[in-house]
Amino acid sequence: MEAEAQALLDTVKSKLGEMELRRMMSGQYDANDAIIEIHAGAGGTDAQDWAGMLYRMYTRWLDAHGFKIEEVDYQAGEEAGILGATIIARGPYAYGWLRAESGVHRLVRISPFDSNARRHTAFSAVFIFPELDDEVDVDIDWDKDVREDRLRSGGAGGQHVNKTESAIRLTHLETGIVVTSQSERSQHKNRATGRKILAARLFDLRMKEQAADREKLSGDKLKIEWGSQIRSYVTQPYRMVKDHRTGHEASNVDAVLDGDLDGFMEAFLLQSGGDKNAERAALPDD
Repeated sequence: MEAEAQALLDTVKSKLGEMELRRMMSGQYDANDAIIEIHAGAGGTDAQDWAGMLYRMYTRWLDAHGFKIEEVDYQAGEEAGILGATIIARGPYAYGWLRAESGVHRLVRISPFDSNARRHTAFSAVFIFPELDDEVDVDIDWDKDVREDRLRSGGAGGQHVNKTESAIRLTHLETGIVVTSQSERSQHKNRATGRKILAARLFDLRMKEQAADREKLSGDKLKIEWGSQIRSYVTQPYRMVKDHRTGHEASNVDAVLDGDLDGFMEAFLLQSGGDKNAERAALPDD
C-alpha cells in the first residue's frame, strides 16, 4: 500500500506541475512562434565563439522539443563562432518557453584562443520576441519610417551562403533598429520576413517603454531589465551554470550547453508567475 500511495503521489505531483506550467503560459503571446536573435558582445573572438555555442545550444533544445527552425540571418565570426544570427522557432508555445532566455549570457572559461591558457570572460546577448499575427498593427510607414538596403548575402560557406543579391537590410530611422534577412533566394520573401521581425522588435520596444512608464508611476522595480545579465556559465575554476534571477543551478555544464535548458525555463516561469504583465501587450491608442 505504501508503494502504491507513493506512486499515486508522484503522479499527482507531476500532473500538478504540468497544470502549473500551463497556467504560466497564459500570456497573450505565449502561444506564438518565437524570434531568437543572438549577438556576440564584449570579448572579441571568445565572444563570437560563445555566440556560436549559444546558437548550437538553442537549436539543440528546439530540435529535442520538436520545434521547427527557420534560419533568417547568419553572420559568421571572423575566426570562430558567429557575429550574430536570427532564427524563428515554430511550434506551440515557442515564445512562452523561450522568453525566459532573453538577456545577456556570460561565459567564464580557459580560452582556447589564448596561447597562455588564461581564463577569459565573454558576453553574448540573446533577444526573444513573439512573432506577431497579421492582425496586430504596429503602425509602421514602410516608405517613410524605414530605409531598405539590398545587398549580397554573406557567410562562411555551405548552407549559410546565398549567392544572389537578394538579402534585405531594414533600418528603422527613429530607433536605429536594424534587421537583416538573407536566408531566402527571393528578395520578396526576405523583405516580408525582415518586416515581420522589425515589427516584432518595435512592438517589444513599445511594450517595454509602457512597462517603464508604469514602473515610474508605481515605484516598482522590474525583475528583468533589457540587456541585463541573466545567467553565468562557468567552466573554470569550477563548473556551474547559474541563473541570477531564479537562483537555479546546474553542475553539468556540458549538458546545459547541449540544450538541457528545461530546468532553467521552468524555474523562470514558476517564479515569474506567468506573464503578469500580459496586459502591457496591448498597443497604445495612438
